[in-house]
Amino acid sequence: MATEATRAVGVDIGGTGIKAGIVDLEQGILIGDRIKVATPEGAEPPDVLAAVTEVLDKLGVADDAIPLGVAFPAIVKSGKTLSAANVSQKWIGFEAEKFFEKGLGRDIHFANDADVAGVAELRYGAAKGQSGLTILTTLGTGIGSALLYNGVLIPNSELGHVQRAKHGKDAEAYAAYSAMEREELSWEKWAARLQWYYSHIEFLFSPDLFVVGGGVSKHADHFLPLLDLNTPIVPAVHRNNAGIIGAAALALG
Repeated sequence: MATEATRAVGVDIGGTGIKAGIVDLEQGILIGDRIKVATPEGAEPPDVLAAVTEVLDKLGVADDAIPLGVAFPAIVKSGKTLSAANVSQKWIGFEAEKFFEKGLGRDIHFANDADVAGVAELRYGAAKGQSGLTILTTLGTGIGSALLYNGVLIPNSELGHVQRAKHGKDAEAYAAYSAMEREELSWEKWAARLQWYYSHIEFLFSPDLFVVGGGVSKHADHFLPLLDLNTPIVPAVHRNNAGIIGAAALALG
């Protein structure tokens, strides 16, 4: 069992769900159950705070001294959220870290959700020991991204928002997993959209490895073999738990 010094809590706030768990930071695995609640409709700050409080209560760590990391779907600089792709516009320019710390009554580490997923894969997963440029993407409500260069995170990339010229939609509106569900696409038709996306990112960045995370990564065998790229592309080891694990890892430093 992990000692107190090697445990932390990770909370992963997404556009559709808020997940949390206690993490053994020596092994990079969850201890016990993962708790999940639906993201409140509209995802305004007070409602999201209430939902985070709920998952911490269910974990039994609401008043615990255990380190806490929170991942959020926005550009995060100095604790402030600068974007709001799948949550309320009220988060733009919002002092989110201070808001959560005051509301939860404890210090937290607050970061972009895809970046913390990247940290999880860097420390414990598919990007561990990888040289050069690794690009992790999370396919879910939107498309998140993390740039990892020789083991160092380059924060706040937003590669889900590259534009499709003449089409009026950005990449995530066209190719996120939510687009597949919304338009009831087959794996093959969705993979054709992913082919456009990853080929475009490959051209722009010439990466050494793609890592694909998000909940749909558990079905990676249905769509990754359909892609034709020069860059190796593999599923994230920690799948949809990467955000929890990475947030917890950053909480302890």
